[in-house]
Parts: sequence; C-alpha cells; structure tokens
Amino acid sequence: MYRPLADEIRPTTLDEVVGQEHILGKNGLLRRIIESGSIQNMIFYGPSGVGKTTVANIIALQTKRELRKLNATTASLSDIKDVVAQLNTFMAPNGVLLYIDEIQYFNKKQQQSLLEFIENGKITLIASTTENPYFSVYNAVLSRSTIFEFKELSAQDVMKAARRAVKILEERENVTASFEEGVLEHIVQGSGGDVRKCLNALEILFSASERTGDEIRITMDDAVTVTQRSAMRYDRVGDQHYDILSALMKSIRGSDVDAALHYLARLLEAGDLLSPCRRILCSACEDIALAYPQAIAIVKACVDSAVQLGMPEARLPLADAVILLATAPKSNTGCAAIDRALADVRAGKTGPIPRHLQNVHADGTGFEREQGYLYPHEFKNRWVQQQYLPDELTGVQYYQYGDNRTEQAAKAYWDAIKGRKD
Repeated sequence: MYRPLADEIRPTTLDEVVGQEHILGKNGLLRRIIESGSIQNMIFYGPSGVGKTTVANIIALQTKRELRKLNATTASLSDIKDVVAQLNTFMAPNGVLLYIDEIQYFNKKQQQSLLEFIENGKITLIASTTENPYFSVYNAVLSRSTIFEFKELSAQDVMKAARRAVKILEERENVTASFEEGVLEHIVQGSGGDVRKCLNALEILFSASERTGDEIRITMDDAVTVTQRSAMRYDRVGDQHYDILSALMKSIRGSDVDAALHYLARLLEAGDLLSPCRRILCSACEDIALAYPQAIAIVKACVDSAVQLGMPEARLPLADAVILLATAPKSNTGCAAIDRALADVRAGKTGPIPRHLQNVHADGTGFEREQGYLYPHEFKNRWVQQQYLPDELTGVQYYQYGDNRTEQAAKAYWDAIKGRKD
C-alpha cells in the first residue's frame, strides 16, 4: 500500500522535529510540558507544514493516550459525539487526545460541545489553526487552552528534512540519486518554509526522473517545473493576506523602497490587484500627505491606470506609485489631526456652532451680515480674526505643522499674516 513520503518521514520524537526551537528546543516550554507527561488543552497556531500535526502525534505516543483526529473542514457535531462515546471504554481507558485540525472552521455550537469534556479532563484537546486563534476560536475554548505559536521554518530547517527524505527515497526506490548543482537548494527555497511541499516535490522528482541502472539524475529543469509558484503562502481572507498588506504599508512608511516592492510583488504574484491599490492610496494620504500633497493625485492616477490595464501590465504603475511613496518625504500630521478631532467628538466635546457661522437660509438677502460674520475676502490677505470653534473648544489645536519643507512653508506664510511669533 502506498504511503506518502510526508507521512513516512514524520518524526516520532521531539529531537527529530525540525525548527520550532523557541518552544521545542532544549529548554522550550512545550518540550518541558510534553516530557512531564501532564498534557493540558492546547492550541497550535501557525502556517501549514511546520510540524503542528507531527507534535500532536508525538504527544499521543509519549503519553500513551488514544489519539483521535478530526478535520474541522469536514467534521460534524456527530463526529464529536462519536469521540465522546468512546470515553471510559476499553478503546480509550486513559481518556482521549483529540486533535482538531483547522478548528477555525468549527462553528460556535461545535466548539461549545467540547467544553464539558475538556473541562473535566476526559478529553484533552489539541487544536491547530492557521488563523489567529484570538479571532477564530471562541473565548470559552481559548480560556481553557494554552496557545503555542509555530513559526515558519527557515531554509536550513527544511534542508534537514529534505536530506533525510532523500536517504529514505533512495532506500525505498533502491537507487542512488545525483542532483544537478543547486537543485536541492532550489527545491527547499521553493517550498516557502513548508516541509510537506518540499517532500512532495522530492517524491515526484524521484518517481519521474530517468533511471539508469541503479542511479537516477534529478535535473534543475524538472525541479523548476515541480516547484513553480509553490513558495507562495497566501489566503485572501487569512492572516497572511493582512500581514503582507501591513508589511507593504509599513515598508512605505519606513521609506524602505526595496521591502515595499517585495511585498507588492507578493500580492501581485498571488493575483491580488485591488488590495495593494487600496493600501497604496491609504499610505499616500496617511504617511506622505502634506509633506508632498501632489503624491495623492499621482498615486490615484497610478491606481486608476493599474485597474484599467489589469495584470500583468498593472505592475508598472503600481511599482511607480510604491517607489514614489517610499522615497517621498513623510508626514502624518493630517492623520493625527483628524484623529484628535474625532476623539473630542466621540467624547461629546462639541457645543453649539457659533451664531455667526450658522446657515441663515437667506442667501443673498444680506441677513447673514446681521449674524456678525466677517467675510475673509473683504480683508487684507483674505484673513480676519474671528472665532470658528464652539465656545467649549476655543483654543484647541488639532493640527500641528510637520517639519517638512511644504508644511513649514505654509506655517511661515500664516505666521506672517496672523502676526504670530513662536
């Protein structure tokens, strides 16, 4: 019977697990918990192919507990009831270790059905999720569980698994494999930190490569074909989507043009055009804004061009926009000013609009002059001193000029007109 390489090579001890040194290293907390044998309810959070299921299997082996696996994408409430029915039977004398993969796909009722049994210890829950558990798992389950984050594996970590896999495949196929220069490194890099992807690629290459006697030759051309686009980790509604968008905007804000282009490329390569358009427009208004006001109009034109062109040509105006924003002077004074104003409004600090600013619904009658409103265009430099804020907020300052050339020029202009001296 065929057994996938990813399952055949699966570690059976903690020392065989690659990566996750922060929790499974010599003094890692999760390692100490597992070695103590006192296993509590846990949630494993992290990308696919980094060892979450493997560690659950190791826990079951070391604690000699019956392991039951459910995948939340297909499991139902009746499947949970079937697991519960095994409690206190000869099938599970020591209780059940229940592993639920992708628990974020369980609805509230399904998750709540576990509470009674994980509370009394008859079921020890180990759930895995690729989404942030604080958003995807209900509070009642979270409060009874400890969360461990599994991090994306480095190329060095994946290489360890790859070399082990090559030895197993050579023994299984009774061959000796020779790789063209750089092939194994290319496969590892193309896996994007996912051991499972790496192993699947190696297994395909071993089965498809030409055999000469007891030797096979694995070429770079075949490796490139197997691993094309495989390094992408992307889900338009998942954490990775928002992480990349956040990284794009923060790279622009931090004036790192190369990083900004990298994250834009990841979004475009995944086929996402609209999300980077929105983030770039937002960054133009939030992070560059008054330091270079023309950037907003330029970026809007680039975004419009990108949407009209579609991919792959859309990459050109979007790259121009990202480079412009990343290399432009920065100012968030507009963002900070409106946030301060909103904070006051939300706190109830409003008050009546001054009478001379109110709309008298008698345009052209001259009645508005009776309110005491002073028309700035009738005064020197088109400005006259009068109160605009409500009485309750007189003297409040929301906007503070930035230290860039554009805002400082505006400040100097109005300081001169208003007769201010700082």
